[in-house]
Amino acid sequence: MSPVAPEAAPEVAQPRGDVPHRGRRREGWSTIERWIENFLFASRWLLAPFYVALVFTIVVLLIKVLQELFHVVTHAFSATESEVILGVLSLIDLTLAGSLVVIVIFSGYENFVSKIDASEHKDWPEWMGKIDFTGLKLKLLSSIVAISAVALLQAFLNVKNVTDRDLMWLVAIHLTFVGSGVLMALTDKISGDH
Repeated sequence: MSPVAPEAAPEVAQPRGDVPHRGRRREGWSTIERWIENFLFASRWLLAPFYVALVFTIVVLLIKVLQELFHVVTHAFSATESEVILGVLSLIDLTLAGSLVVIVIFSGYENFVSKIDASEHKDWPEWMGKIDFTGLKLKLLSSIVAISAVALLQAFLNVKNVTDRDLMWLVAIHLTFVGSGVLMALTDKISGDH
């Protein structure tokens, strides 16, 4: 019979003297890393007062709407047709601005701070909670384009009191907003396809 060689014991690497120290240092860094991550994650709540402040801007817009409505109603019989249309366009402009602020408040809060429990609200709008940051940017820019269009229409209706230079700037700014919106939508579509 041939002699059987004893099985060689697997080589076990002897730990170096600094290995336990390295492990402790990693644990220490891991704790610091977790603390920093928790701190950064909690810092999102610093945005909450910004959204509360935006609610107060809606109150300011409401005051301006009531002021403009009072002006339109009290001058309804003495105003010309174009003056009434300008007053109505001012109300539309303020309403669009208020809607824009609401979109920013809810979408921004849900995207960056915390989710809102919609189950407690029967009349919760369907779009709230479904707008991501890309959708928020597009809605924001669409609202700005609409507000710019209303301002441009107001200038055209009041063309006698608007200089050519001011009219040119209004058109250029509006076209810039429209072009930015189209480019942003195309960019998001291209990036979404890849």
